[in-house]
Amino acid sequence: MLRNRKLGMAGIAVGAFALTVCTSVPLAYGHGYTTAPVSRAKNCQNGTVTNCGPIQWEPQSVEGPKGFPQAGPADGKLCSAGLQQFAQLDDQRGGTGWPATTLQPGQGFTFTWHLTAAHSTTDFKYYLTKQGWDRTKPLTRAALDLNPFLTVKLNGARPPTDVAHPGTIPTGRTGRHLILAVWTINDTANAFYQCSDVNF
Repeated sequence: MLRNRKLGMAGIAVGAFALTVCTSVPLAYGHGYTTAPVSRAKNCQNGTVTNCGPIQWEPQSVEGPKGFPQAGPADGKLCSAGLQQFAQLDDQRGGTGWPATTLQPGQGFTFTWHLTAAHSTTDFKYYLTKQGWDRTKPLTRAALDLNPFLTVKLNGARPPTDVAHPGTIPTGRTGRHLILAVWTINDTANAFYQCSDVNF
């Protein structure tokens, strides 16, 4: 009887410890990808682009350190968020190998994300490459206008599963460009990075 009681008490203690551990772990972090303009990650998942590696199964997971442009992934690794398993996203494929969404300078456009796991959010920011950038080389800060052309602040709120951000496409661009969308998570150290190829 005493042995059974000790075993019972031990079971309660283990259960209480497990409950403490489980409740101290944060809820699932956010995950998501851009759907308009279609990102490289989404094009890989769709099968529109092949030879993509693991990103084809998890386009929502391009997550790296937040704080862009002062911090964040290293230059040349912005599209992959610095994750080696997603390095194919940094490959410019000769400058024309990725499908590009056709845009008009100055037009209104609704930028959209699909979030597979929403999370407390600081903001969404959108950056565009400068005219004359080298489209054959992996994306760097020097190639981007580091003043975002669209910023949507959430101040810690949790966005819906499908996010829409109306904005205006910058002027002064012709030819192929890249849009870098950055979704900054409020209560973790990370952000999500998505590169979309566009053509003016």
